Amino acid sequence: MINDIKKTLWASADKLRANMDAAEYKHLVLGLIFLKYISDTFAARQDELRARFSDENDEYFLSDESMIQEELEDRDYYRAANVFWVPEMARWESLRAAAKQPDIGKRIDEALTAIETENASLKGILDKRYGRAQLPDGKLGELVDVVSTIGFGVDPSAARDVLGQVYEYFLGQFASAEGKKGGQFYTPASIVKTLVAVLAPHHGQVYDPCCGSGGMFVQSEKFIETHGGKLGDVSIYGQESNPTTWRLAAMNLAIRGIDFNLGKEPADTFTRDQHPDLRADFILANPPFNISDWWHGSLEGDPRWVYGDPPKGNANYAWLQHMLHHLKPTGRAGIVLANGSMSSSQNNEGQIRAAMVEADVVEVMIALPGQLFFNTQIPACLWFLAKQKKRKGEVLFIDARKLGGMISRVQAELDCESIRRISETVAAWRGEIQEGASITDYQDVAGFCRSAPLAEIAQHGHVLTPGRYVGAAKVEDDDEAFAEKMQQLTEQLGEQMAKGVELDGLIRQKLAGLGYEF
Repeated sequence: MINDIKKTLWASADKLRANMDAAEYKHLVLGLIFLKYISDTFAARQDELRARFSDENDEYFLSDESMIQEELEDRDYYRAANVFWVPEMARWESLRAAAKQPDIGKRIDEALTAIETENASLKGILDKRYGRAQLPDGKLGELVDVVSTIGFGVDPSAARDVLGQVYEYFLGQFASAEGKKGGQFYTPASIVKTLVAVLAPHHGQVYDPCCGSGGMFVQSEKFIETHGGKLGDVSIYGQESNPTTWRLAAMNLAIRGIDFNLGKEPADTFTRDQHPDLRADFILANPPFNISDWWHGSLEGDPRWVYGDPPKGNANYAWLQHMLHHLKPTGRAGIVLANGSMSSSQNNEGQIRAAMVEADVVEVMIALPGQLFFNTQIPACLWFLAKQKKRKGEVLFIDARKLGGMISRVQAELDCESIRRISETVAAWRGEIQEGASITDYQDVAGFCRSAPLAEIAQHGHVLTPGRYVGAAKVEDDDEAFAEKMQQLTEQLGEQMAKGVELDGLIRQKLAGLGYEF
């Protein structure tokens, strides 16, 4: 049912976009969905309070209607239930009633400003761009009507779940519509799920220094809840340099009731680190690949460059060292990078990689299938780092390039079974027991996984490409003799060639009938 709702909503909303750029339209739609949700949850809390104030058997009972109205406007009742306070002029029904008015954009901006004023945690994160939106006349009002069809219901936890699913679906659809630009704010869900499944962030501080729209954090919370934990078992720390994406992340977390610290402002992670003293239990990140314009003179001799100064023309090894710097001694990090990071020897990248391997902070390397990303065809891999590895002196290599499958003509995905196989393999290698796992004792599997000692990696010039270590998969022997196979294939080829001659004659005959011969 929820999948049908998501698809119907997207089709309706996308139809109204007309010629507007998806990158701009995204903020209008997601902002309205957020506004509808907080207004609905406010209304549900208000109805609950009204029922209690009117119930003679309830401790909240009030006999006077004027007192009830006064109490319904007391903000403390809403804050106690973790519900945002929504001023009357900002409530959804007020906006919906004015949806066909020519100044609806200005009214929405004013509503968002009023909500920010009343809720300190939302200060500066709501995108007020409706008054200047370049939509054709009437389209914004129609979009309000479309969003009005989202029913969040009265159960707070069910409402949050519906909102989360709709919001995440729309983020993915916009990322697809934007193509290359979409990758700036959205990491495909199957990659995030793989990172989270391998890292298993049950508790503590979770950090993403380039958090995009916050998908890593959301998936971490889902993982915890799935495994019997509860919302709040982890503390969320993030940073994002793009102001509009920073707001997306804040809204994405706020709508789920997740406490977060994204720094006091959007900022560059390298030059304006918002969490300089943080040492996290888990780090998950998908930094921009091979970024070349990252360097600033103030980074010379930075204490983060423990394993060597990163090349000024490529930030890959700056990201890796930044994350190691922010990792607790017992922490784990998972990072998505371009495949070139595993083997490049340009400038001093090879030296930094060698130093990291020899320091025994590289734990697991995973080669990913192609076409997983909306924004790039560059093949990618996953790096997993740890300062105190369970298996010292070894690195686990996994070649997952043949796992998963295509979900569209241009998009691939790692399915649940593939993610499970990867995470269970890593857990078994670490000697950790996963409840209900089908892989409990680690074994090398030709063509898929192998645990290689550091000495062997050194012999390969500290190249970390999994295909170099896992070897080729064993070919199943079907017991059919080679001669028999060749005979069968030769017969098939003969039949096809004969059919080709027959078709060639038929084509010549048809052309001759039309007066053409060759």
